[in-house]
Amino acid sequence: MTTAENPSPAPAPAAPSATRRTRLLGSAGIAIGLVLLGVGAAIHLAVEERNDEVTEDAYVEGNIVQVTPQLSGSVTMIAADNTDYVQAGQVLVQLNPVDARLALERAESQLAKAVRQVRAQFATSTQMQASVVLRQADLARVEADLQRRRQLAGSGAIAGEDVVHAEDAVKNARAALTVAAQQSLGAQAMVDGTGIADHPEVQNAIAQLRDAYVANARTVLRAPVSGVVGKRNVQLGQRVAAGSVLMVVVPPGQMWVSANFKESQLRHIRIGQPVQLSADAYGSSVLYHGRVVGQDAGTGSAFSLMPAQNASGNWIKVVQRVPVRVALDAGELAAHPLTLGLSMRASVDTSDRKGVLARYKVNPAPQLRTAVFDRELEQADQMVRKIIAASLGRDVHGSADSRRPAPSSAAPSPLASLAGGH
Repeated sequence: MTTAENPSPAPAPAAPSATRRTRLLGSAGIAIGLVLLGVGAAIHLAVEERNDEVTEDAYVEGNIVQVTPQLSGSVTMIAADNTDYVQAGQVLVQLNPVDARLALERAESQLAKAVRQVRAQFATSTQMQASVVLRQADLARVEADLQRRRQLAGSGAIAGEDVVHAEDAVKNARAALTVAAQQSLGAQAMVDGTGIADHPEVQNAIAQLRDAYVANARTVLRAPVSGVVGKRNVQLGQRVAAGSVLMVVVPPGQMWVSANFKESQLRHIRIGQPVQLSADAYGSSVLYHGRVVGQDAGTGSAFSLMPAQNASGNWIKVVQRVPVRVALDAGELAAHPLTLGLSMRASVDTSDRKGVLARYKVNPAPQLRTAVFDRELEQADQMVRKIIAASLGRDVHGSADSRRPAPSSAAPSPLASLAGGH
């Protein structure tokens, strides 16, 4: 019976050995679970991802289009700066055009002068032909006069001295005809087989005008492609030389990835295999899908400034890496733009190994092209036609100027056609 003076004894605490045993069993269970999890992950990697080749050594690359002047000059205007987006054909830099404009004006005057000189040559040729006809008529007249005098001299009607004078007149007329014929041949040689527009002197003036026009047009530097401006290193007033790089334009839609794989990873990589990529800039939540385009012609060290060479026999083997070019999906690239040089993670699915290792066929289509400079000569030719038409007294469409008399129908003019013969 329990009383206040004799309380019941407290329960005895658990033995320390039992508690320790329970903790050890719990730790062992956790360890076994982790081991099983690791084994399962390893089996998954071996079964599911055995066909993937992965590299973290991958970087974004793209076309870096340089903006360079084709002639020297002083910069008077800069229309774009770093990070600006520009359209193809947009003005980027303006050079001082004064010298080029003066040269163009001189070329315009020389072309107009050449056209008028050739017109004069055609007129001279026609004049010389008429002179030959005139000398032929003179010769026929004096020959007829000599014949009459000889008949009269036989009958004694005139003195023999008159016959001698008539013979001298025939000799002079024949000499004059010879001179006129040679002069006509010389004038004809200057215009024979040509028209005004295709005369050598006019063609030479046209070439000079084209050269001056193109030089004047090239004082304005335009964007070759659409893209983002970068690396601007030109300032106002700077005297730039032909070929110096003033800035670059990077087309954001023309990006690809150079994935550097170890040489031991290249065994099963083929052209056309799918590639899954992620950029550190966006994280693993944004995935890009591309395809293998090809492999570079050498390793990174092979194209270095000083390729590694060993002649002593003492060397340490270093695993080489070969850049593999990966084309990106245009829609994904537009949704999540990339910047040159960004780090990427690339995983190539090598399960389909039917493709080729390298390309051995020539691609006939141009990879890149700009149409910004296609109209330079076309605009120069328009100016040429306008100057020639004005020098011929016509408008641009070829109709005759009302202020000039029309050529006579009895004597067709060699200027009847712009490019016609004499």
